[in-house]
Amino acid sequence: MADQAKITSFDALEIFRTHLILFLNKAHTSVDEVGDEIRRTRGWLQNDQRLHWEAEGRRRHRTLDQAEQELLNAKLSSLRDNLSMELMAVRRAKHAVAEAEEKLQNVKRWTRNYEFRMAPLAKKLESLRGLLDHRLPKAVSSLLQIQKALDAYREPGALREVGSPDAPNAERLPATPPNPPP
Repeated sequence: MADQAKITSFDALEIFRTHLILFLNKAHTSVDEVGDEIRRTRGWLQNDQRLHWEAEGRRRHRTLDQAEQELLNAKLSSLRDNLSMELMAVRRAKHAVAEAEEKLQNVKRWTRNYEFRMAPLAKKLESLRGLLDHRLPKAVSSLLQIQKALDAYREPGALREVGSPDAPNAERLPATPPNPPP
């Protein structure tokens, strides 16, 4: 083991700790935003889109019923020979109903798949949240303790030699810090 510690910058530890705290704050914000976005997307699929396409399907069914009724009225009326407009309206309404039903089925499928696909990613996000909530704050605390120890090391007479009654397991270090290179 070396006889002396080689410390080149006492300020580097403080700068690193400051940057780690800033990172921790930004990372917390980002993880919270991602979690919120996951919840918003789930709600959008399960509620907004499902309700929208269910209502749209009902509205389009009413339009189809109305178009079919107009076609039936035109067929029964002896005054009209050309039914092409009514037939076209019925075809368009049937296509619109089919489209709404397809979209509703897609939303239901996406809702089922969303949970299946997002569960592993959400688990990783929670793992990251655990790291940010528990391990990194401990690292910041450890850096602060190291910084305090180094500050005590810089103070004259702060070090004790091995064999001293105050510090029986302390390592022998020089009494003054080495001069940093220019």
